[in-house]
Amino acid sequence: MTLWGGRFGGSMSQETWDFTTDESDRRLLVVDIIGSIAHVIMLGKTGIIETNVAADLEKGLDQVLAEAEHGEFGFEKSDEDVHSAVERRLGEIVGDSAGSLHTGRSRNDQVALDLRLYLSRSGHAQVKGLGGLALTLAKLAEGHVATVIPSYTHLQQAQTTTLGHHLLAYAWMALRSADRFDDALKRIEISPLGAGAASGSTLPLDREMTSHELGFSEPMANSLDAVATRDFVAEYVFCCAQAMTEMSRLAEEIVLWATKEFGWIRLGDKVSTGSSALPQKRNPDIAELIRGRAATLAGDVAATLALQKGLPLAYNRDLQEDKRLAFHADDTLAAALPAMIELLENIDFDPPPPSSETVSLDLAETLVARGVPFRQAHNQVGKLIASLEGSGRSLNEATIDDLVHVDPRFKSEDLDLLDPEQSLARRVTSGSGNSESVLQQISEIRRRVL
Repeated sequence: MTLWGGRFGGSMSQETWDFTTDESDRRLLVVDIIGSIAHVIMLGKTGIIETNVAADLEKGLDQVLAEAEHGEFGFEKSDEDVHSAVERRLGEIVGDSAGSLHTGRSRNDQVALDLRLYLSRSGHAQVKGLGGLALTLAKLAEGHVATVIPSYTHLQQAQTTTLGHHLLAYAWMALRSADRFDDALKRIEISPLGAGAASGSTLPLDREMTSHELGFSEPMANSLDAVATRDFVAEYVFCCAQAMTEMSRLAEEIVLWATKEFGWIRLGDKVSTGSSALPQKRNPDIAELIRGRAATLAGDVAATLALQKGLPLAYNRDLQEDKRLAFHADDTLAAALPAMIELLENIDFDPPPPSSETVSLDLAETLVARGVPFRQAHNQVGKLIASLEGSGRSLNEATIDDLVHVDPRFKSEDLDLLDPEQSLARRVTSGSGNSESVLQQISEIRRRVL
């Protein structure tokens, strides 16, 4: 059935029907019914429809909701969309009074509400999933508080850090992504219901009542904005895309770490695939798929923005396309989070120690502490590295003569600075990679999530 037709003398062509209908909105079924229940309660309490009619509609909608939640609701080919499907089924249960369901309402404010309700539920689930990822990373970091590795800039070894510190960087990213969803939910959980097709209603709709019934903070202040805006969709899609982008960075590192060239990790059988041609292969497919699917969410962000950019107020049918973008972004992140957690829980870490050159900054800062300007100290240590390379030696093979040759302010005890593990112990800045900092970070992450 459709929710319109009185002014038409004939029916639309099958081609038009096929092109304009979109079954992707069927996943809004449960939230559409929940929104309708809140609307009917308000209609009855305000006397817009008779209380007995409102009671019958609410009882019928409760039955439709139970069918939807148990997977027993049946869509028909004649249902134009999820809204018409619900009204059609309600009519089968309560009869002609189902026609009062749409009183004071338009599909324009109805679909905007449905999408907000759906993203509200999904957003809270994403926050929980991201918290789970952060906790998984914190648990892994706890086992590698003292595992010394190089940090990298430009994919070249830079300074010493710990594997725990490295993993926790991604835990903090996950928590910030969760914070973005939390913040976006403040703008999602406001009610457009009562805005109607564009400019409200002559009926005394109590918009505050329906907003309260739905658990939203307030009704939207402008009816045109209520039905026309999809900024909340774009924001939600971006939150998904940013979280996926951060996981993609971790996935890329896992792909690198699993290579023979890096040799940092071994993937467990549960999270590995093989090659149809190469018997020796153990492939990091989960990581590669996360990396690949993150790219599709970047496309969703661009498409969601482009969808809005040329639309005059208020509602335009272009906005039908927003749901597939939002659903795709939401589904992709929701599937990737447990996959990444499973991957991380089935990795054995055994990274090789960093090169001795990762203590070069420590040597320069030692000279700084003795009054040497940093730029000069940087230059002197650079000369030391070049000299050692010229003689085929690494920094850990330097002698006190090598140090004093480039700067007489070096002392014999400075040879102790050449140990990468000791480099971490000397860090004094907060948030650095020493063991105390890593343990503090783990504690704070757990406090925030739990």
